[in-house]
Amino acid sequence: MDLPPERFEGEGVYAIYYSGPFPAYAGMDREQPIYVGQAVITQTTARPLHQRLEEHANSIREAENLDLDDFRCRWLVLDSVWINLTEQLLITEHRPVWNLVVLGFGSHGQGGNRETQKRSRWDTLHPGRPWADRVKHDNDLSADDLRREIAAHRASERTPGL
Repeated sequence: MDLPPERFEGEGVYAIYYSGPFPAYAGMDREQPIYVGQAVITQTTARPLHQRLEEHANSIREAENLDLDDFRCRWLVLDSVWINLTEQLLITEHRPVWNLVVLGFGSHGQGGNRETQKRSRWDTLHPGRPWADRVKHDNDLSADDLRREIAAHRASERTPGL
C-alpha cells in the first residue's frame, strides 16, 4: 500500500483500493475503493490520518491471504466539520465491499470484551490478525457464505438502475 513517505499531521478521509488476485475481489475496478474511512484528531494523536493508514497496512500485512503490494490508498486532509459528511458520501457513491459486506476491517484489538465477541466478517475471510485469532466465537457466516455475499454485492453494482 502506498503509504505517505513521511508522517504528516491532520485528520480527514481516505480510500483503499485493491487490484490483486484474491478470487472474491478479482477484476475489481482500480477506481472502486474496497474501503473508505475517516480519522479524526483526538487528545492522544495529532496525526490520526497517517496513523490510521499505518494500522490498516498492518492489518493487511497480518492477513494470511492478502498482499500489501496489491493495495493503494488516497487520502484527503479535511477540516473536522467535513469529515463525516465526506465519508458517508464516498460510501454511498462507491459502496465499498469492506464497508458494506465484509465488516470488521477497521476494528481494533484492544478492549476487555473483544475476545467474547464473534469474529468479524473481515477476520473470517482474511484470518491472521493475532488479536482476532483469540476471539472465541466464530462468525455466523463462513468464508464461503461471505464470498457469495461479495459476489451478490458486486453483481448489484453492475446492474443498471440499482
